[in-house]
Amino acid sequence: MQKVGIGIIGCGNISGAYLKAMASFPILDIKGVADMNAEMATAKAEEFNVAARSVEDLLTDPEIEIIVNLTIPKAHVEVGLRALDAGKHTYSEKPLGINFAEGKRLAEAAKAKKLRIGAAPDTFLGGGHQTARTLIDQGVLGTPVGGTATFMCPGHERWHPNPAFYYEVGGGPMLDMGPYYITDLVNLFGPVAKVAGFAFSPRTERLITSEPRNGEKIPVHVATHVAGALAFQNGAIVQVGMSFDVAGHRHVPLELYGTEGTLLVPDPNHFGGEVQLLKKGGEFEIQELSSPYADGNYRSIGVADMAHAIRSNRQHRANGDLALHVLEVMEAFQTASDTGTTVSITTVVDRPAPLAESLVDGRIGQ
Repeated sequence: MQKVGIGIIGCGNISGAYLKAMASFPILDIKGVADMNAEMATAKAEEFNVAARSVEDLLTDPEIEIIVNLTIPKAHVEVGLRALDAGKHTYSEKPLGINFAEGKRLAEAAKAKKLRIGAAPDTFLGGGHQTARTLIDQGVLGTPVGGTATFMCPGHERWHPNPAFYYEVGGGPMLDMGPYYITDLVNLFGPVAKVAGFAFSPRTERLITSEPRNGEKIPVHVATHVAGALAFQNGAIVQVGMSFDVAGHRHVPLELYGTEGTLLVPDPNHFGGEVQLLKKGGEFEIQELSSPYADGNYRSIGVADMAHAIRSNRQHRANGDLALHVLEVMEAFQTASDTGTTVSITTVVDRPAPLAESLVDGRIGQ
């Protein structure tokens, strides 16, 4: 199958994971990397033996079909629109945009130009989550009832070298970590119908303890503790907790309930992990993983799936409709908190197709 040319814009903290993982997918042909900071682009290019180029150079290169947008959240839509204007499909890091209106603008531009957009996370395509999906589709839970989705930590200023953007509009635990959990829940249970939620921030500033900005204080512009519930179209109700204000907890990342069983799903920030199933009247048992991509960090499998989808003329899984639905759901927590109402979700999305439908010889597109 003919390779798909890839241009990467944004050479920050996450770009190394993408560049490393892309080597796992023969269909991806990296044509170059770019960043507003030319020194960062050069350093990343030297590390991974690719070309450092300008943003404009990538956008005008006729051999590049997909722009992978790894900029900070507030630049996702701006860079995405530039890519679409240049006739490129675009795939961005999460979230799709810093608010639903912005994300919808990008989605509408893509449809008008008949181009594809996609967005992280693609961890739901990992072996742990696809195994959980298979079990649910086999009916092991019976009628879906509910579950819990929990991410809580003291904050990213403990480890990230430049954490300020996590506390700006477009950041916070919901827009930063929520995409992993809500995307996986849509993969497992289907689309969300309604959201109830509360959100607040107990601190107006945070103290950085990571290097090189150790000791610096940064302002907080978003809610850093969010809790609520998702009502899915299938009837299930999932409790959600996302926080940068919790010292520690003992909740599992994802726990799903049905009339006939309970399923423990791995951390949705990772591709693999242990899947455990308890059938009614029994005990939790570890399940054999039935899908590949569970043994490493495959952050770019969503790009590879998009590339294969372009060649095969099918829908890609980490697609714009899914990312926009997740963005609307995440924003609804703050809206529900501000208005004291339950928010109905307007976007329509299908569950992504199981990855098994695109596996050949155990790997995607092989």
